[in-house]
Amino acid sequence: MIYIIGGCILLFFIIFLTTSIVNNKFSFANIKIEKAEEDINIYLVKKKELLDRTRPIVTKELNIETFLTDLDQDFNVINNFLENDILRGCYNELLKTIDDNDKLTKSAALKEILNDLDDNEEDIIGAIKFYNDTVVDYNKLVVSFPGAIIALFKRYKKKEFYNNEKREKFGLLND
Repeated sequence: MIYIIGGCILLFFIIFLTTSIVNNKFSFANIKIEKAEEDINIYLVKKKELLDRTRPIVTKELNIETFLTDLDQDFNVINNFLENDILRGCYNELLKTIDDNDKLTKSAALKEILNDLDDNEEDIIGAIKFYNDTVVDYNKLVVSFPGAIIALFKRYKKKEFYNNEKREKFGLLND
């Protein structure tokens, strides 16, 4: 009888310990994801600001009325995934416009903004890589045992990635 009680206590302790460890892994992953999202948001706001600063320079030099009209959207109502895609498109449009117009390369102010944009782009890439790597770990917890049980009770869902490459890799893990 004492062996049964001792075995039950040991089993309860193992279940409690495992649950605590996995729950802590979820908590830590959520903290890392939130931090990465904050960093990405800061870098995207800076990127939008820098792209906005290029607009008057380009419109003046090229004598055009509008440029990078996608920046006129209300970014407060969209998520970081969509904002990143829009800003990436604007950045590519800016680079294409500069390549197509040699007189833009002579603007010192534009060169300075482009250097800042390049630095910002590196920061965004690093933050997105950190976010995606953390999401891979989080999603593994959500779909693997015993994390799947805790995810079910706490209603944790898999999170999205910033690029298709990570989505494809994680999709292979699910199959």
